[in-house]
Amino acid sequence: MTTLKIGDKAPDFDSIDQNNKTVRLKDYLGKKIVLFFYPKASTPGCTMEACNLRDNYQEFLKKGYEIIGVSADSQKRQSNFAIKNNLPYSLLVDEDKDIINAYGVWGPKKFMGREYDGIHRTTFVIDESGNIENIISKVKTKEHATQIL
Repeated sequence: MTTLKIGDKAPDFDSIDQNNKTVRLKDYLGKKIVLFFYPKASTPGCTMEACNLRDNYQEFLKKGYEIIGVSADSQKRQSNFAIKNNLPYSLLVDEDKDIINAYGVWGPKKFMGREYDGIHRTTFVIDESGNIENIISKVKTKEHATQIL
């Protein structure tokens, strides 16, 4: 789906998160980032994935990673999702799909025989220099932290 490859410069972004705080990729230079894209806040698979990352958050911090989630949900929906599930990391609001398109995770999907366009559940691991270190396109929602670490 995505045309980005390991070693590519990660596309920069500038967005607000669930707390209306501005988040920019360039502000994270010097840190490793787990940038995960998910289809829709508060759906079963997305909740499992977000909570798996939450449950392993301290391990990510110990290894020098920051976690950032991205979906096309509104700020209110992202905020409710974060509060309800006690998520300690930023969830970016990308209603215009600028970040989603920059990372190439929007496209045709199939579910129960129906075809539609949507966000492909994909995670990018970005190194301290802002380069893509890993791309996980076959995300296991219940074991995502293990896939990354």
